[in-house]
Amino acid sequence: MRRKRIIITSVLVAVIGVAVPLSLAFYLSSVRAVQGEQERLRLLASYALERAHRSIASAGVALRSADALDLAPCSEAHIQQLRRITITTRSIDDIGYVENGLLKCTSTGMEDERIAITPADFTMNNGMGIDFNLRPAVSGGKRMVGLTYRAYKVLIDPVRFSDVIIDSDIQMAVAIGKEGVLDTLHHPDPALVQTLLAGQPAADGAPQDGSIHAILYRDGLTAVMIEPRSKLNDRLRREQLLLLPLGLLMAAFIVGIVVWLSRRRLSLMGELKIAIERREFFVHYQPIIALDTGVCVGAEALIRWRRPDGSMIRPDLFIPVAEEGGLILPITDQVIDCVIADMRAALLADRALHIAINLCASDIETGRVLDVLERSLAGTGIEAQQIWLEATERGFINVEAARATIEKARARGHAVAIDDFGTGYSSLSSLQNLPLDALKIDKSFVDTIGTDAATSSVTPHIIAMARTLNMLIVAEGIETQQQADYLLERKVEFGQGWLFAKALPALEFLAFYETRRLPLST
Repeated sequence: MRRKRIIITSVLVAVIGVAVPLSLAFYLSSVRAVQGEQERLRLLASYALERAHRSIASAGVALRSADALDLAPCSEAHIQQLRRITITTRSIDDIGYVENGLLKCTSTGMEDERIAITPADFTMNNGMGIDFNLRPAVSGGKRMVGLTYRAYKVLIDPVRFSDVIIDSDIQMAVAIGKEGVLDTLHHPDPALVQTLLAGQPAADGAPQDGSIHAILYRDGLTAVMIEPRSKLNDRLRREQLLLLPLGLLMAAFIVGIVVWLSRRRLSLMGELKIAIERREFFVHYQPIIALDTGVCVGAEALIRWRRPDGSMIRPDLFIPVAEEGGLILPITDQVIDCVIADMRAALLADRALHIAINLCASDIETGRVLDVLERSLAGTGIEAQQIWLEATERGFINVEAARATIEKARARGHAVAIDDFGTGYSSLSSLQNLPLDALKIDKSFVDTIGTDAATSSVTPHIIAMARTLNMLIVAEGIETQQQADYLLERKVEFGQGWLFAKALPALEFLAFYETRRLPLST
């Protein structure tokens, strides 16, 4: 079942590992294509706005020049000056003088008809008024834009606001803010232009009726650029040619990692089963030292696995796989057998010596290991109190089941310790409810002794907690004399770590033990 679960999970992860990078590549290609086209449209819009600004500025100069004339309105000299302004100003087609709301004269002469001049549609910040849709007789009914300043009005051909060269399938509109359109190019949809000017789209550049658009504001003028989405195809293909290979490489990398991990876990699981059958596991012993005397009082049994080819597999690699695959129980049983075979003589010779055996969460919850120990110790002469049991905090999640196992173990004479305290799930309340004999301070906390690490204050709290609960304390991972002195000063009973010795094969441990059976001379 576990093999099937690993295979199914691996396939799903691999599919996701392919789909996500490729989807991301397609998405980023589309985004970059739209953004690139947006930049191009905005560049074109900036040209249009520059052209429109020049036309309005030139017309404004003409109006102010006319307003500055010190001549009798509509006199022959006045009309000649209006004619000169019209001829020399390329952006305007005609200029007229307005009096009492009526057009009195233009650059062509006196106006015979009574032509009423209505108020401007919009007044700009510079004080000039603008009319967006004039159709004077002089233009033959053609739409003109009017610009008014005080008593003078000029007519401007709208084409002067959009006099830029763009592709025939790009549509453009130039407007005064959001108030009115000055001119368009290539016949954009008026309703779409008004919608865009009103700022209703969700975001600049979002598709609108199958189009891509850009809006550029500058000094009171607005340019709207619209193009069909099909214009993105070439740019999109270029972006995909750039990003899809990266997506494929990422997908291949993810699939490779998934395959490698899956094969490793599947092969490791298979090898573990064979290793259990062949009893390839053995034990190293990490000495436990009484900090006040330096005497070796025991050791922690640490599982090791050597493959037939001589290679060693780290415990942190195979133990999680064994726990997930339900193989940790027979491995624990082999540890017990190794401890009895390796340490029987030493344990019989020194009843104060003890060996600590690590238990998995399942053994703590079910208590199965106690019967295994009882059968294994029967007839060996080894006393139960010489075998300590250690469990990490994960073993105490089910507090009631853990309590039953601990009480049963202690009733048979075993001491029970909580290992790696502070790195798991237990709380002070659950710890208080468990009849434990010893607490082991994790190496990660011992490492902070004498440093400014954020967790450096945790160690004294753990020590105080153990004291309150009348528990023995074993500090793991002691590597410096400073750490040992700190712990001894706080009356921590036992320690283990490279300061004293690394985990040793059985014979080397026994030799070390012989050298540390008596207190060190002071």
